[in-house]
Amino acid sequence: MHRAVEIFLGLMIGFALLAAGLAQAAGVKAVRLWPSPEYSRIAIELDEAVTYKQFNLKNPERIVLDLEGVEPDAALAELAAKVSPQDVYITTIRVARNRPGVTRLVVELKAEARPQVFMLKPMGDYGHRLVMDLYPAAPETIESQVENAIERAGRGGDGVAPMDKPLAPAGEKAVREAKADKSAPIVKPEYVRLITIAIDAGHGGEDPGARGASGSREKDITLSIARRLKGMIDKMENMRAYLTRDGDYFIPLHERVNRARKAQADLFVSVHADAFIKPHARGSSVFALSEKGATSAAAKWLAKRENDADLIGGVNIAVKDVYLKQTLLDLSQTAQIADSIKVGKAVLEELGGVNQLHKPHVEQAGFAVLKAPDIPSILVETAFISNPEEEKRLNDEDYQDKMAVAIVNGIKRYFERHPPLARNKLAQNF
Repeated sequence: MHRAVEIFLGLMIGFALLAAGLAQAAGVKAVRLWPSPEYSRIAIELDEAVTYKQFNLKNPERIVLDLEGVEPDAALAELAAKVSPQDVYITTIRVARNRPGVTRLVVELKAEARPQVFMLKPMGDYGHRLVMDLYPAAPETIESQVENAIERAGRGGDGVAPMDKPLAPAGEKAVREAKADKSAPIVKPEYVRLITIAIDAGHGGEDPGARGASGSREKDITLSIARRLKGMIDKMENMRAYLTRDGDYFIPLHERVNRARKAQADLFVSVHADAFIKPHARGSSVFALSEKGATSAAAKWLAKRENDADLIGGVNIAVKDVYLKQTLLDLSQTAQIADSIKVGKAVLEELGGVNQLHKPHVEQAGFAVLKAPDIPSILVETAFISNPEEEKRLNDEDYQDKMAVAIVNGIKRYFERHPPLARNKLAQNF
């Protein structure tokens, strides 16, 4: 009799402990999958941090992720439906309870992959996030990624010349147009080589950027304008363009700089759609880097918000970009900033013909994405997405085209006054 009572009490205690464990299980708030040509990201948003274990299996290639204290609820099961046939790395995702209190994710791969798994603390509109980034086991170098992207552009029939091929002098028409600007002397170059423009569509993937009152996302608008800008530049006989991202995925700020340098870019243009705490703020702006602090309180506030993109997008802090950090310590950026202000002025003057200017001069602040020490770099805020009227214009294709044309014309004016006559040796040796 006593033995039966002990067994019964043991079962009751066991059920109580199991029920308590289930009651304390971390809740899954959302799941997201971000495929890109370089890597695929799985993001699981939770209401609290969790413990996990990760290992690989062969034949077929699989990544297994065990989540402790998580139940396989409907939100988590949605991951399988989010896998696209076009995903470069993931074949399918399976979710099931492995044992009480542990849910197992099995990510079946199209080829061997190199996973990075990490937790992110709450940031912006997000709660705790468990992130799995899947990279190819033998990753393509940034150099080959850039070369392949440029080669694809050249095959597109847009008149893009092969890399480093000498070109004819700038046309008389372009020189005459540039002479309309009396702010600096125009020197007709005797020789013009192919000019590379790195175009950076701000935000992307887990980082939506600013949001408009009607729900517009900055990351979508910046990508649309960046693609239009690239199309216009690629059709010019002496220029080519390279997009740091060409889809809805996240790229860390330092990686955007690295890609521009690997492309041996002569200019880096980061495209954004501004936001401010007050909806009446309006106008277009151009920013350059500052070594001595921001030129205004608003510029300082904006730089901090843009620099927070890494925290919102989700950077694996265990992976550090040592080379870039060393480069920034070793090199003076005075010359880069001076050139950035020059090209910024040319672009700002063109933008004034499309939209009201927020400030009539190039502003400066400590934008992380502008810190390439050897490439003139500007950040263009096309308009305030937080202003309802400007949000509407930002979604208009005609306005996006006008913005792209203005930026291209500003770039042309700058290079007609300051033609690049030789490749930057630092960029070549990097």
